Amino acid sequence: MRVLFALLLWAGLSGCQIQHDKPTSAQIEVVGMKARQEADPHAERKLISWAGQDLPVAQRELGILYQARPKQRADALRLFEQAARGGDTEAAFQLGEMLRVGVPGVPAAPGAAAPWYAMAARQQHARAALALGLLYKNGDGVPRDEAAAARWLVQASELGNAHAMFLLSNIYNQGLGVVQDRVRGRHWLEEAAEHEYPPAIQELALTMQVGDALTQKDELKATHLMMEASEHRRNNWNRF
Repeated sequence: MRVLFALLLWAGLSGCQIQHDKPTSAQIEVVGMKARQEADPHAERKLISWAGQDLPVAQRELGILYQARPKQRADALRLFEQAARGGDTEAAFQLGEMLRVGVPGVPAAPGAAAPWYAMAARQQHARAALALGLLYKNGDGVPRDEAAAARWLVQASELGNAHAMFLLSNIYNQGLGVVQDRVRGRHWLEEAAEHEYPPAIQELALTMQVGDALTQKDELKATHLMMEASEHRRNNWNRF
């Protein structure tokens, strides 16, 4: 009986220790940032160890690290796929990005990227929804489908992606895959401008220079908006 009790106690303590040693997603991401920003070999070894334990976040973070190294991009592709299959949304998006543009030894395959973008987009990943919308809009690796493009761009816009908002404004203005609706088109143009997207601010400025059915002519405001667009293009373009 004492032996059984001791074994149960040891198992309980071991379980607690294992649980304690298992890092949280936030802890893994901090180590991943340290490995990337400081080229810390100890942090990289931790990621390798955790990735070997089939922790999707660790696989994703190690993939991001390897993605920046040309000789290890094939490893990054493999890690992203492992993490995505384990349910990691960001890994699914990153895998889609790598497949779309290709890596050494693996040609670009936008069609192969589409299912991974869709996986991430269904988990409310705005950039994945934008990327998928662009694939359908341009017929890049998938059959061109204006209605599908509009649906994914609506989702990306509702999730706050300014680039998608700008594209969606043009889609509504032209009636591509949706019922033409210039009021809704203007709404998304103004939303994109509110999110400081330079092309949207510039288009709004050009509209105000001449005025239209939805906008009163205001050359002074148009000038200010054009200056604002130039400033954001110069200072904030990397955000988009």
